[in-house]
This record gives sequence, C-alpha cells and structure tokens, in this order.
Amino acid sequence: MTTDKATSRLRRARQARAKIRELRVLRLSVHRTNLHIYATITDSTSAKVLVSASTLEAEVRSALAGQTGKGGNVAAAALVGKRVAEKAKAAGISSVAFDRAGFRYHGRVKALADAAREGGLQF
Repeated sequence: MTTDKATSRLRRARQARAKIRELRVLRLSVHRTNLHIYATITDSTSAKVLVSASTLEAEVRSALAGQTGKGGNVAAAALVGKRVAEKAKAAGISSVAFDRAGFRYHGRVKALADAAREGGLQF
C-alpha cells in the first residue's frame, strides 16, 4: 500500500474533523497553498461558513504589497490570522477549535494560529 503526502494529510484532517464534529464546536480551518493561505470559521453541525479571511482579499493584498512573496510567507499568515480574529469578534465568536487540515503545526500554520490567539480567539 502506497501513500503520498496528500493522502496522508487528508487522513489526518479527517480524524481531526471527526473529533471536532463530535465536540459540536465552531471550527477554525486553515488551508495553505504555495502562494496563499486561507482561514475559515465554520459551524461544525451545519457546515456553514461564518467568517473567512485569506491572502486573496484586497485589504490583505494591499497590506502585503511592498513585501516579497506576497501571500506565501509567515507575515502574510499572521496578517490573515489577525484578520480572521477581528471578523470573528465582530460576529460574536470568541471560542473555536483549531483545524490545521492535516498540515504540520509550524511555519505559516503556527503563525496564523498565534495571530488569531493574539486577536482574541480562544482555542
């Protein structure tokens, strides 16, 4: 049986999401590509997106305009984490479960999580 990186990541993501669904809490899900990073807060029972932020948003892109690598670096991830926390606070969300989608908790994923915590989200 051969497994590649993507299959292993999705297996880890499925296990974490099953646990979060069992707990019935809001889920802060992170997805990253080479160029961008995305964060969404979803209701785990109805699967509706309540809040989202990414490096594709005009405000984030303008803040990153002078930097190299624009969306695929730690600074961009921290900015998205701060932004998703601000939007969550505005929507009345204070506590979430962090879903790293099978990605390792380091680098951009960790920067996004730390910035969201500093922004006031609890997880």
